[in-house]
Amino acid sequence: MRREEIDRVRAAPGFPESLRDRVKTVGTADGAALMEITPARFTRLARAGVLTPVKFYINRYRAVVWLYLEEELRQFAASKANKDLLTGRTPEGLRTRLEGGADLRARTWRSRHAGFLLRQSEDPWERAAAGASLLDPVQLAEVVRDPYERAYLNRLKPEPLTQAAPDSPTTRIVERIVTADDPNEISWLRANVILTIEEARRLRPAPRPGRPPISASPRPHPALDPVPWPTAHDTAAAPGQRAHETRPPDGRMPEPDGDRRCEEPRGLFKWLRRRRT
Repeated sequence: MRREEIDRVRAAPGFPESLRDRVKTVGTADGAALMEITPARFTRLARAGVLTPVKFYINRYRAVVWLYLEEELRQFAASKANKDLLTGRTPEGLRTRLEGGADLRARTWRSRHAGFLLRQSEDPWERAAAGASLLDPVQLAEVVRDPYERAYLNRLKPEPLTQAAPDSPTTRIVERIVTADDPNEISWLRANVILTIEEARRLRPAPRPGRPPISASPRPHPALDPVPWPTAHDTAAAPGQRAHETRPPDGRMPEPDGDRRCEEPRGLFKWLRRRRT
């Protein structure tokens, strides 16, 4: 997080209360009450990819609890374009999708999470590692055939989203959520890794045995912009559904606690919290 961005956030009217309001999250019940719809309709909209979770955690019953930005839900409910989604009969396209068992909550969360990770670093190896972290090992091996490059990407991957034991049920659930499983999503990630790793190779090679380590250095030129993430709109969402396209500028994700919350890094908020204490 650049100092200028931190100063911009701190200078906003009403700081820090305004910042807290922007990152406040709610669950299904509170979100439904906020939007004045039933929890069942709220869940259906989320499963259909209309509402995007901002974080999740695994509760004591090993169930996934999805949380949403309150500000996004307010904006969605206030939009006249979404009125038909909040009242009356569910549009046919959504109804057909849901009857087919669709649940896009993990996919839309990964879309937001991937965008956050890619914004956190200007180093192409780290950016490649961010995309690689959402691919399963088989997919990654097909894209990056050099074992030393794969090892380097694994070393640079973001911190795990759970502190549970590697073979625990919680870890397996989290791995299932963070691993891309949609063909369009997988294709995007593979393309992004290919683009960023080509740029990374031009900047510096991956470390290899017998070679001195090469520290990261500023890029000689701006990185190639990754192709846009394929949102649920590409294959699934109905017209007028805009909530999952909204990205909070802070990119805040869950905070770890006793319930084993799973999160994105939250550099700005962690920094601000230390400043306040």
